[in-house]
This record gives sequence, C-alpha cells and structure tokens, in this order.
Amino acid sequence: MTTRRALDGQVCALMTFLCSIWGFQQVAIKACAADMTPMLQLGLRSAVAALLVGLLMLARGERLSLADGNWRPGILVGLLFALEFVLVGEGLRHTTASHMVIFLYTAPMFAALGLHWKLPSERLTPLQWTGIGVAFSGIVVAFSGGAGIAAGGSLLGDGMGLMAGVLWGATTVTVRCSRLTDLPASQTLLYQLVGAGVLLVGLALALGQTTINPTPQLFASLAFQVLLVSFASFLIWFSLLRRYLASQLGVLSFMTPLYGIGFGVWLLDEPLEPNFIIGAALVLSGILLVSGHGWFRQRWGQRWMLRRG
Repeated sequence: MTTRRALDGQVCALMTFLCSIWGFQQVAIKACAADMTPMLQLGLRSAVAALLVGLLMLARGERLSLADGNWRPGILVGLLFALEFVLVGEGLRHTTASHMVIFLYTAPMFAALGLHWKLPSERLTPLQWTGIGVAFSGIVVAFSGGAGIAAGGSLLGDGMGLMAGVLWGATTVTVRCSRLTDLPASQTLLYQLVGAGVLLVGLALALGQTTINPTPQLFASLAFQVLLVSFASFLIWFSLLRRYLASQLGVLSFMTPLYGIGFGVWLLDEPLEPNFIIGAALVLSGILLVSGHGWFRQRWGQRWMLRRG
C-alpha cells in the first residue's frame, strides 16, 4: 500500500500552477465563444485529448482493461462527464465565467453527500455537515436577487453550472464506488474524455453549432484546453493524488475558483454584484470545511497537543 506524503514547497507551487490553469479554462472558453460555441470547443478538446491519452497508454504498453465488467462503470462516468460539460458549455452562453466556476466547484459538496450515502468509511463529520450547510446558504444568497442578471449572469446559466457540479460529484462517487477506483488514472480519464468527445461533438452537430471563425485567439485557446487542461493537468493531478495526502491537495485546489473569478473580472471585464460575492465566499468556505476537515482536525490536534505539552 502506497504511503501518502505531506505536501512540500515544490508541490504547493505545482498546485498553484494547476489551479491557475483550471481557473482560466472557463475564461478561455467564454472569450472564444463568438468564434466557436462552447459546446463544440469542449467536444473537440475532449476528443483530441482522448487521442493523446490513448497514444500515451500505447507508448507505456498499457491496455484498456475491460475484464470484470470495467466497461460498465466506464461508460457511466463517460456519460456523466459528458453531460457535465454539456451543461458547462450551454451555461457559458447564458452566464459569466466567474459565475460558472463557482457553481461548478460545488462538486466536492455533492460528492461528499453521495459518498456518505454509499460508503461507511466516508461518513460525514459534524464539521463537514456544517460546511455543507454554509455552502448551501451561499448558493441561496448567490441566486437571490436574480443571480446577477444585471452583471451578465442568468438563473438559467447559473442553474446549469450548479447541475454540472452535481454531475461532477456523481462522477467522483461512481469512480470511488466501482472497479474504476483500482484502475490506472489514464484509463478512467480515457473513458471520460471519449464520452465527452462523442456526445458533445454529436450534440453540436445536431444543434447546428458548427460555425467556426478560425482566429489566432481560438487556436491558442484550443491548444491550451487540449494540451494543458484536458491532458497534462489531469494526469499530473492524478499522479499527485497517488503520492500525497488527498485532504491537503483538496485544500489547495480551492484556489481554482478564486483564479476563475479573478481572470473573469480582469480579462472579460465581468462585474461582480454584492449577492454573488457574499454567496461565493460562503460556498468556498463551506466546501473548504467539507474537503479540508481532515487537515483542519490534524492542525487543531497538533496545536492542542502542543498546549498540553
């Protein structure tokens, strides 16, 4: 059994870089929406990234495991991942990138609720239940007052972002509660990317969202999404999860929504209304309690021991 290590300075710097990439992706998609619809962008990036992951597996001599019915949960996570990005793609047509990143990153809360129900070892602690209550109150505040319609958001777009967070959480629960949890990360990622590539490109074709304006900005955005977001960053993340404590990595990952909001305001001139700022702060605080409870408990325990000593 692999022993997870505590984080060091190098890993913290790497996580900061990964979070900046993940926070920027919604902004990159939104910025090029006039040149290519978000759904088609997400579909093409997933399809190309799936090809790259497949080539990487081939180079490693890694075969796709279909034994013991692994393909069944694989198809399910591929479908959930695809539907998540259908909602992200359509939601970005109706709301701002900063709104989308906050509602999408409610996923850890829904994952924690699902795992509490499915796995005895993942029962929620009182601190986590408190965090879920805080996060839900933040969602209510963020949606109040029209959820920022004057600021370029809409109830429809924000609702799609929230449902995408639910599907992301369901994907996590499916992976953890199925045979996929024992497979190499590249195989699980391949199922997700293939599902998203097939469904999103197919829907874009069916809905007539195929207009492409080949600008340098669009090509740069697609290269960023394929190479850095869907391929390199996910593989690095899964590699870190194998070597370091997941609770500590989870705490650092909450820099992502902050980057998303910052990039949206800076590069897209997205205004921030008071209800959304307060709601986002509550959501982030609640999710931090849900995912970082182990880290907080460890830190508080260390301080208590030092005081007793």
